[in-house]
Amino acid sequence: MNLLSVLLQVAAPEKGGVSSYSGILMMVLIFVVFYFFMIRPQTKRQKEIKKQREAMKPGDSVVTSGGLYGKVKDIKETTITVEIAENVRVKVDKNSVFVTAEDLQSTAK
Repeated sequence: MNLLSVLLQVAAPEKGGVSSYSGILMMVLIFVVFYFFMIRPQTKRQKEIKKQREAMKPGDSVVTSGGLYGKVKDIKETTITVEIAENVRVKVDKNSVFVTAEDLQSTAK
């Protein structure tokens, strides 16, 4: 027998009707796995990033989503002024700024 006919025989539903429940059970199981391995960690990470952005203060070292490293000089409601060199300041959106790893380690000690 070829592989296709074997797979079709295995996938054919039985007369007892158990196959319909196993299909629903499999879909629920896949959703649970996606939730615990993908959705939940992502929301946890987003909450942590939001908490870090709210705790930012002038003088913190940050990196923008574009890759610019600098220090926070001014914080407004939706924007942050970042000094990337001496007397060179850039205004960026608050959602595109992340606290650097070195700054996180110094506050954890």
